[in-house]
Amino acid sequence: MITELRAQNFKSWQDTGPLQFAPLTGFFGANSSGKTSILQVLLMLMQTVESPDRNRVLHFGDDRSLVDFGTFHDLLYTHNTDLTLQLDVSWKLPKPFYRSSLFRINNLTFHAEIHEENDRPLVKCFHYTTDRDEFGMRRVIKHKKSGRNQYELIHGGFQATRNPGRPWSLPPPVKCYGFPDEVSGYYQNLGFLSDFVLAFENLCSDITYLGPLREYPRRSYIWSGERPQDVGLSGEEAIPALLAARAEGLTSPRLVNVKRSHKPIEHRILEWLQKMELINSFSLEPIAENRKDYEFRVKKSPNSSEVLITDVGFGVSQLLPVLVLCYYVPENSTIILEQPEIHLHPKVQSDLADVLIDVVKNRNVQIILESHSEHLLLRLMRRMAEEDISADQTALYFCQIHDGTSEIERLNMDGYGNISNWPQDFFGDSTGELVEKTKAEMQRRKVIE
Repeated sequence: MITELRAQNFKSWQDTGPLQFAPLTGFFGANSSGKTSILQVLLMLMQTVESPDRNRVLHFGDDRSLVDFGTFHDLLYTHNTDLTLQLDVSWKLPKPFYRSSLFRINNLTFHAEIHEENDRPLVKCFHYTTDRDEFGMRRVIKHKKSGRNQYELIHGGFQATRNPGRPWSLPPPVKCYGFPDEVSGYYQNLGFLSDFVLAFENLCSDITYLGPLREYPRRSYIWSGERPQDVGLSGEEAIPALLAARAEGLTSPRLVNVKRSHKPIEHRILEWLQKMELINSFSLEPIAENRKDYEFRVKKSPNSSEVLITDVGFGVSQLLPVLVLCYYVPENSTIILEQPEIHLHPKVQSDLADVLIDVVKNRNVQIILESHSEHLLLRLMRRMAEEDISADQTALYFCQIHDGTSEIERLNMDGYGNISNWPQDFFGDSTGELVEKTKAEMQRRKVIE
């Protein structure tokens, strides 16, 4: 689980400061206030890890990526290439690993500093920090003949033993976070460094993302037996994921524990759709025997006709990928949801908060969301007062922009769900609207009289 994030000189953020993350972490604020950029830090690291190019410091994106920033120049705060991009991520390991029989490592922090040189991003340094040690690399010189950047090892708090022979400098890191193969060749007792890199890659691999624009429902869906990793950026894999979960049967690791009884994903999703009063039931079956084409049919009420998902309200198809993703990913995953409430009725937005609470409490899954929904936030506040979720299980932030620079403030919530630092016009000025409406009404009545 991610426990802290910090970005400096990233897009509209000069410095986010250290942001504490919780099992349920939410970012609120006006459009273009920088809240989405915070999520994009993680998405950029995800696609960097997935890139096959070991020499690519950061994967800034293309038309097939999670995010596309253009160039390093486009990414930097105020587009000032004299600045250094700094990224910090701290997380709790799903399973601790041991540097030796003496040291158990439960938490890690990754730090990287990247700047531009000769129109290319270059790693100034990176390191992994444990409770007692620090391991990484820093740039020291550029080789006069080859022009290659050379690096030295960071091993604070640990005595590294160099192999006999000429003390060669190290080549550049692998991407922005990995140790080159030469490290294990030059040193006798640093074989465990690969564990840090693997832990970072596992962290990024365990993150799934659902964007704000879900695809339109279809009259039929094709599934040939594969098991998707998630539901896709736009929810296009939600139905194949649901079918894959069904095919895994009772031994599926994706079953959820609710009130001590294991329930298949389909049952849990139906319960939520019924509770939200969206549908009464659904079926997901092939259109004919031995066909790969499946129809998702729903009944609005017990006595209504069964119809295709394309013939009911748009909200069902927009909510379905969110529900499937929440109950499909394995434990210890981190889900990033961007505007999960989009196209949903206010009541359903409120009920969605209950879904998120259920997932973080019962599935050991972390959820990070960006939202504009007042209804979702108010339900969270209510559930805190009802003790369904505690304040320390949430971290909620408000973002705003001032003179082109994003600013962030954590919402101070007590054990009763009260926010002591509620920002002005957080969700618009509803009181002001009522005042102006009353003024207009009084003015019209005067004219009539």
